[in-house]
Amino acid sequence: MAVFSSLLCSSARLVTTSQLRFRVLVFSKRITRLTLSVQRLYASDTSNSSVDQFSSAGLERYRDLQKYFKRRLRATYRRFSNIPDHSSVCGHHHVYFIEGDGIYRMDKIHNEREPEQVLNLEQVPGQEEKMGLDNEERKQRFQWTVQRIRLSPQEKLLAATLKTNHTEELRCVVVWLGKANSPPMDPPHVICTMDKVFSFEWATDEVLFYTTLEGLRCSRVFRLDLTSSESRITSVYEETHPDVFVEVALSRDRKILSINCNSRTSSEVLLVDRRTSHLEPLLVQPRQLDLLYHVEHWRDRLIILANTGPGQEYQVVQAPVSEASMVSWVPLFAPGPGTVVKDMDVVGDYCVLVARTPVNEFILIVVPLNHPKEAYTVQLPTWACAIETKKPDMGDQRSVLEFSISSPVHSPVHYCLNPEDGRLLLSGSEDESSPDNQGSYTTTRLEACHQDGTLVPVTLFHKGPMEGLRRAPLLVYVYGAYGRDLNMEFCPETRLLLEQGWALAYCHIRGGGERGLSWQRQACVEGKQKGVEDLQACLHHLFSSGVSSPSLTALTACSAGAVPVGALCNRHPHMMQAVTLQAPFLDVLGTMEDHSLPLTLEDREEWGDPIENPKHRLIISSYCPLHNITPQCYPSILLTAYSDDARVPLAGVLKYTEKLKNAIHSHFTMKPKSECEPATNIVLNVQPGANHHGPEDFELMLEEEAYKLAFLYTELGLEPPRTPRKRKR
Repeated sequence: MAVFSSLLCSSARLVTTSQLRFRVLVFSKRITRLTLSVQRLYASDTSNSSVDQFSSAGLERYRDLQKYFKRRLRATYRRFSNIPDHSSVCGHHHVYFIEGDGIYRMDKIHNEREPEQVLNLEQVPGQEEKMGLDNEERKQRFQWTVQRIRLSPQEKLLAATLKTNHTEELRCVVVWLGKANSPPMDPPHVICTMDKVFSFEWATDEVLFYTTLEGLRCSRVFRLDLTSSESRITSVYEETHPDVFVEVALSRDRKILSINCNSRTSSEVLLVDRRTSHLEPLLVQPRQLDLLYHVEHWRDRLIILANTGPGQEYQVVQAPVSEASMVSWVPLFAPGPGTVVKDMDVVGDYCVLVARTPVNEFILIVVPLNHPKEAYTVQLPTWACAIETKKPDMGDQRSVLEFSISSPVHSPVHYCLNPEDGRLLLSGSEDESSPDNQGSYTTTRLEACHQDGTLVPVTLFHKGPMEGLRRAPLLVYVYGAYGRDLNMEFCPETRLLLEQGWALAYCHIRGGGERGLSWQRQACVEGKQKGVEDLQACLHHLFSSGVSSPSLTALTACSAGAVPVGALCNRHPHMMQAVTLQAPFLDVLGTMEDHSLPLTLEDREEWGDPIENPKHRLIISSYCPLHNITPQCYPSILLTAYSDDARVPLAGVLKYTEKLKNAIHSHFTMKPKSECEPATNIVLNVQPGANHHGPEDFELMLEEEAYKLAFLYTELGLEPPRTPRKRKR
């Protein structure tokens, strides 16, 4: 499924979804496939002395407990080390997979043979060579990780994109695989490398289409032609609108290659028919304000997911390939009231939709393309909170949909759907009801009522009945921006917290996408206050329902999710005891005032333009976390930032930290000691690297997550969980 990938991957301060995975969860030596999304770039002129001034104080307080939690986390990850990740790529003759040091393949017929390495990552050069670093420094700072793998139609060539661990350097490597049953003297070898490649797809065995990432923006499409004698690169398409992001994708039936040009408010798609010799792009529908659409291919027709349904929500339409413009679109299917389409796939003669019901549960809707009125619904387990589909293998002729479901505390379970009869089967030998997945964990769907009457979904995970949660520590997850759903994929850290008696609440506030496109529109620009108020309503509802209390509650957010959390801390600091923020966006006003920053134009559609529109400036000023800090007792806050983060510059995080510490100091200075609240700890943890979404290195990720747990347990006054002792025989 590629809808989110192509409609929503324009630059923003984003949190991952099931389609765009930014964190690499390493369960063993296997590294999970990573799909990089592009974010906003800012300059940071922060000196090392400024970093040391704010980050050194308070860090040591949690070190001993951090070591303890690192051991617990490592053991938790080990328990889930055998989870299949669907990251392998199956060709006509071999199965390709990623190991820590490169890409390997195994013969599908003679699978008893040892895996053959087709790409050694340590031999791929990078910009670090220009810095004169020795081999050990190179391994520590510039280790490559594989993002995507694509095989040419006849499996003659493999293309893979790579990214360095601590920088934004991207590289595409094209590997000659050889012909089927080729002699050993013709082993796989690199024939071409290209820098800054983001998305890419093979049109033929000799032609690769790809986009390049310039200044964290994709605006150009190129064509690489490979022949036996030479290679040639030509420009295919260049986008002139500065707020549009471009990527290439392949239809599920592999017959059509699409060039998707999307902003937050409009789409334009060009198609390349791989079956023709000229491979010239043809326009589907010219750009039109507030029209978003995604194209799939079926026989001689296009199946299009477009926001032309009631309330400008998504519905399915069709059009002939020869007459693809909007005037030829014929409606096929629109979901019922309150049900919103989140993604689409075309499987054989069926369109399969992932949708959310009015009670915020996932379902599949199967639409027979020959008889769309016979559409039916496939129920999924009620705990399902994230869905990831498997790209069909090259030689797979089955008309089935393979996918996995998970939740923050339920490890992935793989299913296979046959749309002809609606049968939903577990893949392999998995058991969805096994104790490892279900245990005694409960998923409770709640709704908090905003003062305007809007019901805000809350997903709560807990052990035992809700009546026993009054004294349970509560961790609240927040995002609410750019129309993105809150990331709810499985995570061993959240599973560990649930096992230790925590309640976990995911607040789906407006600004996100959980209830459709209108859910985001309601909290855009002039409606941004609603997201903050939604969060407040969610906390009130949880407490009034008997879930925890403010003294045992912590909030956590990443990137743009820091805006509603920071705003709530300014308005109602006593509603929570602690807060953890990762790569936090805290200076909305200062950022949007600076038109010289790249991609500010695009972000105006989310936050507004305080320079040209005085009303926007007034609204942003009313909630901006940095500009509303006042002398009062704040919750303890852990801010994790990255020294070379190009999307949320360290300078802004330092400014927020300094102003917050000064405000807290003023509050305790002015207030008599007898009336003082417990001391507040503001901790800035600055980590090296440019990865906006945290370290990709497994050990560094464990360090960071263990530090967060140590902070939460200390600030909430909790005893660390005891490791069960083994009984002596």
